[in-house]
Amino acid sequence: MQRLVSFNYKGLRQWGVMTTDGTAIIPAVELEETYFIPLAETMEEFIAMGEEGLLNLAQMLEMNKKDKAVEAIPVSEVRIEVPFYPQRNIFCVGKNYPAHVKEFEKNPKAEVPENPVFFTKATTSVIGPDDTINSYPDITSSVDYEGELAVIIGKRGSNIAAEDAMKYVYGYTIINDVTARDLQKKHAQWFRGKSLDTFCPMGPTVMVGSWPVPFTIYTKVNGHLRQEGSTADLIFSIPKLIEVLSSGMTLLPGDVIATGTPQGVGMGMNPPQFLRKGDEVEITIDPIGTLRNKVK
Repeated sequence: MQRLVSFNYKGLRQWGVMTTDGTAIIPAVELEETYFIPLAETMEEFIAMGEEGLLNLAQMLEMNKKDKAVEAIPVSEVRIEVPFYPQRNIFCVGKNYPAHVKEFEKNPKAEVPENPVFFTKATTSVIGPDDTINSYPDITSSVDYEGELAVIIGKRGSNIAAEDAMKYVYGYTIINDVTARDLQKKHAQWFRGKSLDTFCPMGPTVMVGSWPVPFTIYTKVNGHLRQEGSTADLIFSIPKLIEVLSSGMTLLPGDVIATGTPQGVGMGMNPPQFLRKGDEVEITIDPIGTLRNKVK
């Protein structure tokens, strides 16, 4: 298991591999310059390299483990940034946890969807860890959080069968599907209420390699636990989502699929508890990390 991060160090944006204990980062540019094996300048380009890039990286990390030629940079000396910028809208799934369906519909007897509910978020909504979420008080009065596991596609494919779907998964990250509930309702289709600038915090790492699912999602607001859900409860599994989404439509390396949010969003509380200026949202999925953002 490797965790890839993009970071700013001494004014330069670059990417690297987080150490197992999460305290330091091995910079990719230093690995490439030391061992003369091709990598990429950005994580966007590295993801596009697919399996070749991962094999090259693994080889260099193993070499560096022995000779320690490349020193890791302490996390305390860098600013962690958004891992990468998707080239296409983020694919999202609504109503994908049974308990969330009930709170969303405000009906304990609400039935789960027969098919996945897909929508997208604009790429311009993407921000990184510790960036601020704009509350847009002149536009909306009901900004909400949604902690979600996001799947990153690693290779081009269409009409992918569910049993083959995991071969197309590059890795995982965390997304906060920030939503203006009033705009979501006002415009019927969800795109506008989901796509305001800063409404898609993503990160802090991209976890590649195998990991025993399910994942557990924890969302805290100002330190208070709001969401705790397991991807074991997904109505439509990750393979099923990829199968349906890729049917007749090509998925590309770097595409991001946010898999839905569990119960515990602000609109589901009585009374609703929407985000306000000064609030801090923390979404944790081990071993990906914690995505933390404040509201302004």
